[in-house]
Amino acid sequence: MSDCRNTDTMKVLFVDDEEYILHSLGRLFRDEEFEVLTAGSGEEGVRVLETVTGVGVIVSDQRMPGMAGTEFLFRAREIAPDAIRMLLTGYADITAAIDAINRGSASRYISKPFENDELLQIIRDGVARYTLVVENRRLADELRQWNESLRERVMAQTAQIRKNNEELHLLNDRLGKNYRGVIQSFAKLLELRDRESRDHAGNVAALAAGAALNLGLPPEEVETVRVAALLHDIGKIGMSDGHLGFDFSSGEGEGVEEYRQHPVRGQTALDSVEDLRGAGLFIRHHHERFDGGGFPDALAGGNIPLGSRIIALADFADRTMARGEEGGAEVCLKALEGELGKRFDPDLFRHVVKPVRTLYADLRPRSSLVERELPPEELLTGMVLARDVVSGTGLLLLNRGVTLDRMKIQAILRYYQLDPPKGGVRVFTKG
Repeated sequence: MSDCRNTDTMKVLFVDDEEYILHSLGRLFRDEEFEVLTAGSGEEGVRVLETVTGVGVIVSDQRMPGMAGTEFLFRAREIAPDAIRMLLTGYADITAAIDAINRGSASRYISKPFENDELLQIIRDGVARYTLVVENRRLADELRQWNESLRERVMAQTAQIRKNNEELHLLNDRLGKNYRGVIQSFAKLLELRDRESRDHAGNVAALAAGAALNLGLPPEEVETVRVAALLHDIGKIGMSDGHLGFDFSSGEGEGVEEYRQHPVRGQTALDSVEDLRGAGLFIRHHHERFDGGGFPDALAGGNIPLGSRIIALADFADRTMARGEEGGAEVCLKALEGELGKRFDPDLFRHVVKPVRTLYADLRPRSSLVERELPPEELLTGMVLARDVVSGTGLLLLNRGVTLDRMKIQAILRYYQLDPPKGGVRVFTKG
C-alpha cells in the first residue's frame, strides 16, 4: 500500500487483491499530476481513506476476499462522499456493478480486462470532475463568507442610513416649521398696515387649499396654492396708505393703476426665492378674469394658471363674507355662482362649496358655548377661539374659530412674552 499524508496533492486510490494489477496501475499513472495510492483489500482501503485526505477518485475491484468491491465503495461513500467512485468488474459481476451505481456508491463501472488508454482517460475525467466539485465547494464557501460579510456591512450601513434619515427628518421638520413661520410672517406684514384685512389672508389660504385638495391635486401643488393664497396681497405693501384700503373693484378712481400693479409686485417680491416662484406665478394672475377682462395680462380661460383661478374664487368669497351680508356662507356661494363664466372658472365652483361652508360655519358662535376671556396660562387643548388673537403691536397670531392644540397654546404663551397684548384670550367654553 502507498501511504501519503500530503493534503495538497490530488490522490487516486486503487483497491485490488491482485498485487500485479496494482503494480501495473502504478506504472500506468506514474507520469500523471496526481498521486496514486493502492490497497490490497477493502478493509485496507477503508484504513487509507480514514488516514489520508485529498483522495478524489476511488477505483475498486469487485471480486476480493472479505469485503467485496460494492461493500467497500458503500463504506467509501460515507468516509469520502465527494470522491468519484468506480467499480472494476468482469462480465459476471455486471449486475453487482449496476446495483452499486443505482445505490449511489459508484458513479460508473469499468469492464475487465481494460484498455490502458481507455482507463487513463476515464481516470483523468474523474480527476477533472472531482477538481470541479472541490472548486465549486470552495467558491460556494467564499460566496457564503462574502454574503455574510456583505450582510453585516449592509446591516451596519442600513443602521447608519436609518440614523441619517432620522436626523434628516428632524432637520427637514425644523426647516419646514421655519419655512411655514417665515411665510406666515410675510402674510402678516400687510396686516400690520391694513387692519381691515386682518384675517383675510388666512381665510383665503384655507379656502384655496381646501378646493385644491378636493380637486385631487398632489400635496406639493396644494402647498403651493396655499402659500400663494396666504401671500396673494403681499404686493400691496408698496401701495400708498391712502390707496391701501380703497375698493378698486369698479376699475375706476385715483390709484387704480397702482392697485393693478400689486400682483406683479407680489410675484417680483417672491421671485428671488426659488421655492416660491410657483406661488409667485399664481399671485401674478389671481386678478385675471375667466372671460379675459382681468389684469395684469388679460389672460382668459385655461390660460390662467389653475392655482390663480382657485385663489380668485377664495379671495372673492372671503371679501363677500367680510361685508357681513345676511345669510352667511349660502349668500357667499350664491354670489360666486353669479360670476361663474365671467370672473370665475365654472368647473371649480363645486370644489369650493364645502370649504366655504366649513370655514364660515366654524366662525359662527356656537349656541351651546359661552364666550370667556382667559389668561393664556389657563388655555386648554380643544378650546375654540371666539376672537382673533392679536399681539400688542397688532400682529394677527391666530384667527377666530381656530381649535387650540398644544403647539398653538405654546405659540400664544410665547407671543404673550414677546409682544403682550392687553387682556386675555377670548375662547368658547361650555356654559
